[in-house]
Amino acid sequence: MNWAITGTGAVASIGQNADEVFDALCAGRSGRAPLRGFDGRAFRAAHAYEIDDRPADGTDVPSRATAWLLRAVAEALRDAGLDEDLSGTPVIVGTGLRELRSVELKWCEDADFDLGGLHFGTALRERFGATWTYTISNACSASLHALAMGSDLLTAGTAEAVVVAGVDAITASMFGLLDRVQLDPPDRVRPFDQNRRGTLMGDGAAAVVLTRADHPAARPARGRLRAASMNCDASHPTAPDPAGIAQAIRLAHEQAGIKADDVDLILLHGTGTTLNDEAEATALCDVFGSGIGRPLMTAVKSMTGHTSGGSGLLGLIVAARALAAGRVPPTIALDTPAGLAGQFRFATGPTPPEESERLRIAQVDAFGFGGVNAVAIVEGVAA
Repeated sequence: MNWAITGTGAVASIGQNADEVFDALCAGRSGRAPLRGFDGRAFRAAHAYEIDDRPADGTDVPSRATAWLLRAVAEALRDAGLDEDLSGTPVIVGTGLRELRSVELKWCEDADFDLGGLHFGTALRERFGATWTYTISNACSASLHALAMGSDLLTAGTAEAVVVAGVDAITASMFGLLDRVQLDPPDRVRPFDQNRRGTLMGDGAAAVVLTRADHPAARPARGRLRAASMNCDASHPTAPDPAGIAQAIRLAHEQAGIKADDVDLILLHGTGTTLNDEAEATALCDVFGSGIGRPLMTAVKSMTGHTSGGSGLLGLIVAARALAAGRVPPTIALDTPAGLAGQFRFATGPTPPEESERLRIAQVDAFGFGGVNAVAIVEGVAA
């Protein structure tokens, strides 16, 4: 597998496009802020990583996730040098919650929202003429599962180009669920830190255009997708299984034709919860063995919050740009790595020149409820 990543688009709490998001991450800037989207008096946690694009009076409005999705797709198409006619191009969207926040607003606040808007395909058809759309809802690994599906379409010769996207918006119901299961409510996301207390949600959307290397209309690649593996270990409804994660990582390496020692950078899933961080650390130590200290690692949820279904694809975009630019975002709020993560070599500041020069292959992790695991391998191209 060797598909060109010819266009990228993103929006998150820290930036309105892919350039802004990447620059903010490299600067170590966090999108954490007091909760604004709904009345926080019912919750113990008081912060989130929200996209602040509501009306001036702060009132929440429906269809914001759809709007971010359309923005990210449009940006990715422009970046790829393609027009916005997607009538013959597959569009695959990964999400955890779709427009659940809009449903909450409709039923709780009588907001004007047509339930047909739950389906992203409707808006994609109206904006881009897209008639070939899929929505994948595979929890927090959804957008990398969508990536794998898009790769399969290229492999099968079904399409010359595909658009892959991921999006999720913070919902009151999901925020409340996390608030109840995290006994000591976190005030920020601190992946792999000894004093982590759990995760907080973040808004976000990301999109990429994948093409064959010889696609006549696309611009030069921002990176190359070497593998997109996925599995479902079904070990537990919510708790991650290190063995299933390790299997997904090994499968990605096998698909890419690389060994663990070839990986220079890892975009960690890093949710800041004890179970997830420990499972990911255990799996990585299993796969990388004595070489676990070689790859540089970073966990960007420390700045974006947990962007759920879109998080994997956001990590892919960051990985491709980091390889091209020789700049790796730091993991912020990390004081003392916990347990096996003490063996990791975290990015904590500006990337030294000697480190920048050797960044060639990146691994992107995304793991979700139910044991739906996904791992992507990206190869860099010169900026």
